[in-house]
Amino acid sequence: LLREHERMVREALKAHGGSEVKTMGDGFMASFSSATQGLECSIALQQAFAEHNETAEEPIAEDEDLFGTAVNLAARIAAKAEGGEILVADVVRQLVAGKEFLFNDRGDTELRGFEDPVRLYEVRWRELNGETRTTD
Repeated sequence: LLREHERMVREALKAHGGSEVKTMGDGFMASFSSATQGLECSIALQQAFAEHNETAEEPIAEDEDLFGTAVNLAARIAAKAEGGEILVADVVRQLVAGKEFLFNDRGDTELRGFEDPVRLYEVRWRELNGETRTTD
């Protein structure tokens, strides 16, 4: 995701006559010969980011690693689980509806990096009586 962000910024800088001064984490310091160029580049970047974010829900595979919103969400949810717990987002519960899994509603939870609360569910795996159930 960061590499994609960097690519988008560098393309916009080039298209609007900007020069990259340095990077600062996920930010850029850039210079322009006019304020107009700087604002036009900023607007173009915001438009590009908004368009890109509409499709950013799926994990992005790169160099045998995964990036993206779904990966960040999974990491935040996993961090909320205690030993022996399996926590999932509501979307996972919905995807396996009718597959005999049992859940406890844990309510809406604020997760760092996400604007809206996420509804979490605990998988009641201990009640499966030693049987393994899959979603296949």
